[in-house]
Amino acid sequence: MKQSLLLASAILLFAAPIANAEEGSFPEVCKSDMAMDMSDEHSKMMTGMMTEEHQKAGMMGMMQMDKDMMQGMMHKDPDVAFVCGMIAHHMGAIDMSKVELKYGKNAWAKEMAQKVIDAQTREIADMTEWLKTNAK
Repeated sequence: MKQSLLLASAILLFAAPIANAEEGSFPEVCKSDMAMDMSDEHSKMMTGMMTEEHQKAGMMGMMQMDKDMMQGMMHKDPDVAFVCGMIAHHMGAIDMSKVELKYGKNAWAKEMAQKVIDAQTREIADMTEWLKTNAK
């Protein structure tokens, strides 16, 4: 249990900015100079501990999601911070779902992954549109 918590903490603290499937779509207004500086060496160390390709792919998506969520939540407007954090969260769900589609074997799980991608993609579009009107 302690090792799991230590690993999770290390990943959150030292994860590198890893490109996810939605890179470039995280709205500029959500980005912050106050985001944590993340080390590529520590990221390689963390993913190097994993033996399965689906673990590595899933962890890389989570690390990007965490970075983006931290940036989004730094916005001074609480509504914008919420929307930015949710966009990052949804992007992470899409990345996780793409890992399932690529590596998963269970038909039901793969169907759920596609449903997540479809729903979260629509919600990201709605939230991004809201930001255009409401973020200052």
